[in-house]
Amino acid sequence: MRTKQIILALTAVLILTSFGTVSAQDLDKVQITSVKVTDNIYMLQGAGGNIGLSFGSDGIFIIDDQFAPLHEKIIAKIDELTGGTVAESANTFLLNTHFHGDHTGGNELLGKTGAVIMAHQNVRKKLSVEMNIPFFKSTNPAVADIGLPVITFEQDITLHLNGDEVNIIHVGPAHTDGDAIVHFSKADVIHGGDILFTSSYPFIDLDNGGSVSGVIAAVETILKLAGDKTKIIPGHGDLTDKAGIEAYHKMLSTIFESVSEMVADKKTLEQIMASKPTADFDAQYNGFISNEAFLGFLYRDLTE
Repeated sequence: MRTKQIILALTAVLILTSFGTVSAQDLDKVQITSVKVTDNIYMLQGAGGNIGLSFGSDGIFIIDDQFAPLHEKIIAKIDELTGGTVAESANTFLLNTHFHGDHTGGNELLGKTGAVIMAHQNVRKKLSVEMNIPFFKSTNPAVADIGLPVITFEQDITLHLNGDEVNIIHVGPAHTDGDAIVHFSKADVIHGGDILFTSSYPFIDLDNGGSVSGVIAAVETILKLAGDKTKIIPGHGDLTDKAGIEAYHKMLSTIFESVSEMVADKKTLEQIMASKPTADFDAQYNGFISNEAFLGFLYRDLTE
């Protein structure tokens, strides 16, 4: 069996509510919860990628928007937290950290409210057409114009919003080829998008510009920005801090180095898996992306 087929076979049980296509019925039971990060910054969780929310006198800033069927629940939670309504906000901004549907599914509905959508230029390109994610055997349909980013950037962009300097930084190729992280300079908060997973090995979308070494480099960028008191919102998982990201970086770099050495020694994917290079980290990270799937990403990235 070819390497890519082996890797795809590892996804027999798909976590569709994280990356694939889900039905409205699947999401009926999902509740949107919030975690207070600072007085005016929250992390919202439901199904899919974690949402960042900042609000103040300049308006509402939303980072990612999960799935379309959750839109009304997400808006209700935002209205509850802000004490106003998104529909009546003078300024609503939306940033997509990358193109995957669990982070962009609400774009069209937010676009219809007048939200100004922003993303890296590669995100707009991918949202403009039908995109396949072979690892999850899923397809993202093209997004209507109303849901496409109207502001794009090649590297970085800065917002001066709600009393903060918000630096949006392109990193990559990493999780995909269009990833952005968000640094609230004064609030000392970072949203890492899907560069960061705190309870699972990461999904690295090699078919859409992703790179294992790029993810490691992106995590190092986040660590350079973070201090001991920085609060960090991951793309998936619980709110964390610099120590948590240092542990995550240690996991990534240790396994990457081990697999790189075995690939240099001409070991097969099966031999690498049999050697259990993830054993020291499985208790924490062997989640919806399994250790074997993660090793598959590494092997494919290092050999193709």
